[in-house]
Amino acid sequence: MSSNQTRCFRCVGDIPNMIKYGKTKSGNQRYICRGCGKTRVENYAYLAYKGDISQNIIQLTKEGLGIRSTARILNISTTTLLKRIVSIAKNISKPIISRGKTYEVDEMCTYIRHKKNYIWLVYALEKNSKTVVSFNVGKRTNKTLSHVLETLKLSEAKKIFTDRLKNYRYLIDEKLHSVKRFGTNHIERKNLTLRTHLKRLNRRTICFSKSLVIFTAVLKIYFWI
Repeated sequence: MSSNQTRCFRCVGDIPNMIKYGKTKSGNQRYICRGCGKTRVENYAYLAYKGDISQNIIQLTKEGLGIRSTARILNISTTTLLKRIVSIAKNISKPIISRGKTYEVDEMCTYIRHKKNYIWLVYALEKNSKTVVSFNVGKRTNKTLSHVLETLKLSEAKKIFTDRLKNYRYLIDEKLHSVKRFGTNHIERKNLTLRTHLKRLNRRTICFSKSLVIFTAVLKIYFWI
């Protein structure tokens, strides 16, 4: 078998390209790839080990299913599902931002664990492509807003449209900043889409996020996959 790194990773999951490597405690035959050393079993008893499980998790998460709903459909434990969501999110990188573009920035209110613990989702939308280029989750403070705005400044943004929140006046250069009617139409419509697609962002729901880590991971999957 070729030792090429790319091909080596592709062969994992294809039993004919692997050699036998003993058996598991339950007696199932194990296989190993001689190139990368990865092992697998031909027929896994636990469904979470299946090769397509991560893609199914991504699809169901983007469709707005809650943790327990997804776990029931995939027939895996909620603990495994939470770990897999965090693992998937860690491998997602931010999109490459083009220079000289126009952006819209807005905030969306939700809560973590209980309805008195308010949290804000701040994100930036590229006006033409409707792509979310950056987001941050935290309290409605300059620090939370700055995390998103710094990304836009580094990309030499042509114009940044926001609502009338006074914090923006101190964080965005007057030449770049614009507050006008219909200036944030696209991102306001995106807010509605988010609340429709993600159950945890609905205004009246019992499916709100219990963990900030999981909430951030779900947003990364929704925005950038």
